[in-house]
Amino acid sequence: MKKEKIQLKGITWGHTRGFVPMVATAQRYEELHPEIEIVWKKRTLQEFADKSVTDLAMEYDLMVIDHPWTGHAAAQKMVIPFDDFLPETFLEDQRENSVGESYASYNFEGKQWALPIDAATPVAASRPDILQELDVLLPRTFDDLLALAQKGRVGFSLLPIDVLMSFYMFCCSSGEVPCQNDEQVVREETGVRVLKLFKSLADHIDERFYAKNPFKVFEDMTQHDEIAYCPFAYGYSNYSRQGYARKLLHFHDLVALKAGDEPMTSTLGGAGLAVSSQSKHIDVAVDYARFVASPEIQETLYVENGGQPGHLRAWKNTQVNALTANYFVNTLPALERAYLRPRYDGHLHFQDHAGDVVVHYLKNGGDERAVLAELNTMYRESLAWEGVHG
Repeated sequence: MKKEKIQLKGITWGHTRGFVPMVATAQRYEELHPEIEIVWKKRTLQEFADKSVTDLAMEYDLMVIDHPWTGHAAAQKMVIPFDDFLPETFLEDQRENSVGESYASYNFEGKQWALPIDAATPVAASRPDILQELDVLLPRTFDDLLALAQKGRVGFSLLPIDVLMSFYMFCCSSGEVPCQNDEQVVREETGVRVLKLFKSLADHIDERFYAKNPFKVFEDMTQHDEIAYCPFAYGYSNYSRQGYARKLLHFHDLVALKAGDEPMTSTLGGAGLAVSSQSKHIDVAVDYARFVASPEIQETLYVENGGQPGHLRAWKNTQVNALTANYFVNTLPALERAYLRPRYDGHLHFQDHAGDVVVHYLKNGGDERAVLAELNTMYRESLAWEGVHG
């Protein structure tokens, strides 16, 4: 009698970068382990950020997750800590070869709740052909950026979640790391300056970008010939690969706020692979996760199938960079500087709502101090939320 295959179900997000490398690695893993079948499903980028890991863990064995869910996942014990299942030598290699804080972003209360298979932070993107036509150099400072924006040639995501990440970026780049005490997101002086600076740029961005996530910005840049430069959006190496889109994008480090400053500090993103504690086949799921996160797969099968690896060896690999117009070596400094945002359980409450407040200000103007007061109230609620729900 033929033995029934072990089937694992996985959930990721619905872009080439999120879905295709998981299908490719699952296919190869099945070829090496014919008794196992791994089926990947996809959700939208918004669902990726919003849907509770607790809910997903009831349905799926494997989950590609956003690191702000780490605190919630740890509190609910709905995903397994890899420390209890993988050799210390493997995890040490992952730690030593972390792209920026990618590995640490899934470590909470001393345990590793996901493996960093994907690394990203907001970086700059350009259409070199359009800049050349305009006889404009790549922007180096915020003033350069503003000048290009005033010509209608700049676009970036103005969705609430991305606006909040950009607000954090402006704060970090202005010398203050957000969310360092229990009372306020940032000091009023910093917050007022940052909001005014952000609005001075947003005032020159077409309204359509209030409805576009980062990869929709890149689609806009590659399908049309209007936007020459995106100053900050979570990078997608797919658009720097020949044949992926109508036009090729080049990716760069961020501009500096002022000449002589180091480039801006953006807010770390990326994705991790987690295993549900509810899975009937935890050992198999862990072994597949180890396979995907291994340096050998990360710098070959994973990246060759549209993935954006989380292992440093892949980012420094000459062939990988040749495939992607040097996306990885050009943007690595931005990853290494990137700010690791809060991951305590209640911070998701803040993250879900704070961006709306900043978006309203960017669109309509208003009193910066009132905006900050509203953010601070939400922030304190999120800390209390953790105390009640954590």
